[in-house]
Amino acid sequence: MSTDVHTFRSADPLADGWLRPRGPRSGYRVDAWVALALAGGTALSLTLTRSAGIMDDSPVWLAVSWVALIALPLAARRRFPEIVALTVAVVFGVFGSIGLTDALFSSICLYVAIYSVGAWSHHRTVARWSRLGIITGMFIWLFWTLIEQANQATTIPELSREGFFSPYAAYGLLQVLINLVYFWAAYYFGDAAWHAARRSAALEARTQELAEERERTAAQAVTLERLRIARELHDVVAHHVSVMGVQAGAARRILDRDPDGAGRAIAVIEESARTAVDELRTMLGALRADDTDCDAAQPAHQSTSTRGVDQLAELAQENTDAGLKVRHQVIGDPRQVPGTIGLSLYRIAQEALTNTRKHAGAGATADLRLRYEPDAVEVEITDTGRGSVQAGAAAGGLGHQGMRERVAAVGGTLELANRPRGGYLVRARVPLAGASAPSTADELLSTSERAAE
Repeated sequence: MSTDVHTFRSADPLADGWLRPRGPRSGYRVDAWVALALAGGTALSLTLTRSAGIMDDSPVWLAVSWVALIALPLAARRRFPEIVALTVAVVFGVFGSIGLTDALFSSICLYVAIYSVGAWSHHRTVARWSRLGIITGMFIWLFWTLIEQANQATTIPELSREGFFSPYAAYGLLQVLINLVYFWAAYYFGDAAWHAARRSAALEARTQELAEERERTAAQAVTLERLRIARELHDVVAHHVSVMGVQAGAARRILDRDPDGAGRAIAVIEESARTAVDELRTMLGALRADDTDCDAAQPAHQSTSTRGVDQLAELAQENTDAGLKVRHQVIGDPRQVPGTIGLSLYRIAQEALTNTRKHAGAGATADLRLRYEPDAVEVEITDTGRGSVQAGAAAGGLGHQGMRERVAAVGGTLELANRPRGGYLVRARVPLAGASAPSTADELLSTSERAAE
């Protein structure tokens, strides 16, 4: 493919400065064959015209020059349309003035030359005025010839010049009409070809943009799905493995002196392992089937897609059984929370409590608060552990990154900070669509609750 195609394809086809690409190199070969075919047709037509005695004999070299100059320049009509059109028009007029012409192919050559200016020119103003100039010159030549022949009785003697509308006048008017249609067609269809190419280029550009957009969207979808799977795996595995680790350590320490307590710890390990396997199976099923099929394959209380703010109490109890005392509290009037928001808040609370078990230290406790506000829902997890140690250990980890991604996905805000009185704070707040504006009393109550904390 030629360099011109790559050069001009980048321009916006709908912009004022759009330039029509010259096309592939095969187009130049087609133009050359067309020029040779027209040269052959012109030579044949000229020979027949001379043989019929319509045109006076002229030197062979002059006839050959006429054929070459009227047809062969059309091979370059795609690259130099204005120069080719002017060359063909001058040759047509000059040789026609000395009586060397034919009745058919020379007119076709001139038509193709004018058409090519409209179809291929990269300078639209030059294209318009060059064509108008050629057409004007041709009509001046036509009128001059008609006027000159009107006073020559030997030219077309069979047409009478007498009367207001003589046969010769009718002949002259017919020539004007034929030329009007001829030049209008060359002008109009040249412009039509250029506009058609522009529309085609615009359609191709838009199709390319849509294809690229589909590729970007598909790539983004794959990335987002990977992030979602990574978050789910992290939340499920980290939580349950952390519980199993804590309980295994407790069972090892008390195995000799408190076999019953060790048995309870091992039972918690068993339950956490079973729950982790169930949640992983549910997640893997979601990757292979529809959400409906996935949920149907699991009991409602075990499906990760049904976990939400209503299961926060169960989460608090699981952590309490695992050795971290968690107090669960619901503030405000409970109401329906969308599933995506509920699952995100549940996972954030799960990750926060997992971090507390890892980093808060022995003897730490946690508070899990679910707050229903007039225009939002909020989950808050605080602990009494070593806040600075937890922040330093987890701030750059996948846990905090997953929290931020989850809360951003549902349009909420996340606060991660050390508490002034010790411990660590995780607060996720998500607006609820269609919620009414909070009243003054509600705002005061919410403010007072936070201040008391």
